[in-house]
Amino acid sequence: MGEKRETELRSGLEPALIAVTALILTLFSLTAWPAMADPCMAIPDKGPLPAYLTKGSNFSGPVVYVGDGDSLCVALGSGPEHWIEVRISDFYAPELREQGGGDAKRALEKIALGKKADCVSGKRSYDRIVAHCRISGTSIGDQMRAAGIREGGRGR
Repeated sequence: MGEKRETELRSGLEPALIAVTALILTLFSLTAWPAMADPCMAIPDKGPLPAYLTKGSNFSGPVVYVGDGDSLCVALGSGPEHWIEVRISDFYAPELREQGGGDAKRALEKIALGKKADCVSGKRSYDRIVAHCRISGTSIGDQMRAAGIREGGRGR
């Protein structure tokens, strides 16, 4: 094949190669990846629960992170080593990958992120505490329901 013909073939393939590459990158960017681990580190993965989180203990602080529609971090001090991961006790949001899960997370962010949460600890659940929390005197679960978020997570 002549040099001119090879150049014509290459120049004809370039737009197709660019289009295929763009398609692959687009599909790659739409792929659901596992969620990053939460940044709350006050409760160890293993070992005893901090004494200040025994059942019935009160704690409060700003909500600094929302993991999904029913879990968040309450800061008791600066830095993740002082952030308590809380599983909201009175609301069971759909899982993030389920229908309504993203809406539940966005609603919880709007309701809680940056606001002071007043909580009463319940039982331990893995590296988090199940707690009943209020913002401005109203239960977070009640606020989620008032926002029209349906329940439906694994806890129901």
